[in-house]
Amino acid sequence: MSSIAHVGMDVHKDTTRVLLLGIQGPLPLDAVTVPTEEAALLKYLRPWRARYELHCYYEAGTLGYVVYRWLQRAGIACTVVAPSKIPRAPGDRVKTDQRDARTLALQGRAGTLAAVRVPTPAEEAVRGLVRCRGAHQRDVQAARHRVLKFLALRGEMYRAGKHWTQLHRRWLAARRFAGPDAWTYQEYLSELSYREQRLTEADREVEALAAAEPYATLVRALCCFRGISTLSAMILVTEALDFGRFGRPPAYMSYLGLTCREASTGSRRRQGSITKAGSGRCRHVLVEAAWHYRHPPAVGACLRRRQAGQPAAVIAHAWKAQQRLHKLFQRLTRTGDRRRAVVAVARELAGFLWAAAQLVAAPGV
Repeated sequence: MSSIAHVGMDVHKDTTRVLLLGIQGPLPLDAVTVPTEEAALLKYLRPWRARYELHCYYEAGTLGYVVYRWLQRAGIACTVVAPSKIPRAPGDRVKTDQRDARTLALQGRAGTLAAVRVPTPAEEAVRGLVRCRGAHQRDVQAARHRVLKFLALRGEMYRAGKHWTQLHRRWLAARRFAGPDAWTYQEYLSELSYREQRLTEADREVEALAAAEPYATLVRALCCFRGISTLSAMILVTEALDFGRFGRPPAYMSYLGLTCREASTGSRRRQGSITKAGSGRCRHVLVEAAWHYRHPPAVGACLRRRQAGQPAAVIAHAWKAQQRLHKLFQRLTRTGDRRRAVVAVARELAGFLWAAAQLVAAPGV
């Protein structure tokens, strides 16, 4: 092969803009729009592949990793790029498929693109199942809200305790309405029952995967921490895929979008809210878990069962997390907003979880 060609691809559902740049020079070797189909894309690249070593780049988007796997099967190097980390000039206000493809080719040639960790098909399938379970959980919540709103509009409010306990469900079953309201109410209850059944089945599938390798060891270690259940741990594991790719805890915190925005210059330092640049699912899990650390350190019966049989180093690390994070929550709530305090605790908790993942990955633990 005489040289290298860097291929920027702006991928859409129907078409893909492809632009080839040589190893030197600003002018493209070629630029064309092809259908987003495996056969069409490889047919176009085939003659160029005979003359150059191709390095392809495209942004992670709605098609996921389909194009990456097409190219990998054909033996063509491909990098899936994180869209939020593509360098862009502040004054660049024109966006077209041609310019996007050119930017990818130029930045790929310069080596300034941040690659996304591409999951294997098996990892992607498990991640899809865990996300499906999350969708069922949101459906259940929406169905419950519809039932409560229907009752509230008719003056039926439950005041004997918390919602969705057995007593509350018996109270719901005893409500009676006449006319169209009777059919509507039964429809809402039937929908809620169906959604809860689907969620229960999804929980069963996720828990079965969590009990087998390659997830079991890491999931059980993360469950040693207060506020982290099997389902929460599976979300964290399937979204991160490999904790080892984060060299230090701050890198994992940044990946989750839990670090502060910053605009500092000279002697002035200005920090803002968290970046929210990473997985919203993981942030939600960690923030929900962080609320548990408002309570004094303790190991209850449920947590003790989750810690049974786990490495002593992981259990000690989880206990250290309880002590430190409780103190952090108490200190921050004395001087600030509880919501900001819990986000800070979630950020520190992410660091402890990263360290626990390194412990179980170490030989002999």
